[in-house]
Amino acid sequence: MINKRRSFIIGIKGFKLSKKEIFFLKKYKPWGVILFSRNIKSISQTQKLTSHIKKIFQDNNYPILIDEEGGKVSRLNKFIDNSIFSSEFFSKLYIKDKKKFHIYYNIYVRQISYLLNLLGININTVPVLDVKRKITNNVIGNRSFSNNPLLVSKLGKICINKFHENRIATVIKHIPGHGLSREDSHYKLSLVKNNIKSLIKIDFFPFKKQKAFLAMTAHIIYSSIDPVNTATHSKKIISLIRKKIGFRNIIMSDDISMKALKYSISKNTTQAFSAGCDLVLHCNGNYKEMLIVAKNSPLISDFVIIKTSQLMNIIR
Repeated sequence: MINKRRSFIIGIKGFKLSKKEIFFLKKYKPWGVILFSRNIKSISQTQKLTSHIKKIFQDNNYPILIDEEGGKVSRLNKFIDNSIFSSEFFSKLYIKDKKKFHIYYNIYVRQISYLLNLLGININTVPVLDVKRKITNNVIGNRSFSNNPLLVSKLGKICINKFHENRIATVIKHIPGHGLSREDSHYKLSLVKNNIKSLIKIDFFPFKKQKAFLAMTAHIIYSSIDPVNTATHSKKIISLIRKKIGFRNIIMSDDISMKALKYSISKNTTQAFSAGCDLVLHCNGNYKEMLIVAKNSPLISDFVIIKTSQLMNIIR
């Protein structure tokens, strides 16, 4: 049952579930599982893996996520070459020839969605709505649509709508905006000093009025709003996401094992919930860390239960 699940999403180690992972899923019941390249060898193998996960939960619509952005972030590269189809590629095509963009993007999303549905994956963590700058760390790079917030917003809406039409739910990221980050938050904390007026006008703008059912937080400090805590750990930023940006659906953290977060895994987890995140994400498949995350994650809230049931209307 959905209401027995806990408020976290977990990664697993390999191409199939280990005995320990089976035990873990049955005992701790995470809200969802996220897959990476390390979990995907072939279509038939991935189908067996996702079927096994869903069988454990007796739920054909159990949330299984993936980062399939195209460009340099493609988890399906064992059997498709998606490397040219970055967000930047489609943005440039949109500027050059809108008609051609819509034809190409329709085909692209339809084919990716077909493949994800075939594999048993129902949530894609797209679109990236970060506004690119000259200083933007290459970890974002061509994952960003553009340096124009209006264009990022517009293409983000198209992305979300197209995937939803094809029964794949979406996750906007990295809310409230990663474009001013000079560092790669996988390895280092980034401090953004721009004033709130500028942030609202540019970086936060693309996240407004988006219809994704999930949003993933940025592990960045915005010192003009909260000089101490990253967005993931900041009550002020989560409140801003709710009130100023107006995001009304599920807020999930980015991976809480990333080095930009300064605490232990247990405190990274509890601090995210205290700040107002609805779900915590843990990706690396480290079993000891998974146990810590699970034991520090509450049962999902009534809010998440309601939003999950709405999300199911898309992916069924």
